[in-house]
Amino acid sequence: MGKIHSIETFGTVDGPGVRFVIFFQGCPMRCLYCHNPDTWDFDGGQDMGADELLERFSRNHSFYRTGGLTATGGEPMAQLDFLTELFEKAKALDIHTCLDTSGILFPGEAVSADSPDAGEVLGRVDRLLAVTDLVMLDIKHMDGGAHKRLTGHDNRNVLAFARHLDALGKPMWIRHVAVPGITFQKEALRRLGKFLKTLSNVEKLEVLPYHAMGKIKYDSLGIKYPLADTPQLTKAEAKEAEEMILHAWRED
Repeated sequence: MGKIHSIETFGTVDGPGVRFVIFFQGCPMRCLYCHNPDTWDFDGGQDMGADELLERFSRNHSFYRTGGLTATGGEPMAQLDFLTELFEKAKALDIHTCLDTSGILFPGEAVSADSPDAGEVLGRVDRLLAVTDLVMLDIKHMDGGAHKRLTGHDNRNVLAFARHLDALGKPMWIRHVAVPGITFQKEALRRLGKFLKTLSNVEKLEVLPYHAMGKIKYDSLGIKYPLADTPQLTKAEAKEAEEMILHAWRED
């Protein structure tokens, strides 16, 4: 059984086409701009099985012919075995599978690279990736220290995951939230572009403008919103950020 926060039956922004979007419960990250703090708690959500989720998908199957199923969160890879079962059963039904992840759990935060368990964990990740058609990787910040201040974790696992996906030739979309004073900075954006230049599997870049629409959830949960004094980014500024990344990505 998986811990599921919620389901969106007609998602249009979490992968190609119209999608059945499953929000997994639980996340180790504490991003300052997170708009789903209600997904953090690993003990929350409702217990659901893969067959039940796919039965719900089948109710509107005709709408998903150019789309498919997306696992997001929270952090779906925190429930690796359940996620793999879900995607394996989805692929058996010829359903397009998309994983929306921060990559923070590659190869597993509790497993060091030289641990005897590292190979086993990597094997489990690769079993998941074998039935994953597309990975949407959310790169929060290219600087390790800034990434830790922003999320509570450094970015080594995230960048390693991106390189691993590249080595496998797994199609990948990159997502990046532009936040005034944090990630909406020329050098940080250029570093992201230069990193993307080292990868051959990136099909799309999505730069999302920071917004404070999730603040109401913090209020309802009794949590102080950490970016209360941060201005929201305009769409024009987000486009400017995207152009800075693309310029560094494409320059000789």
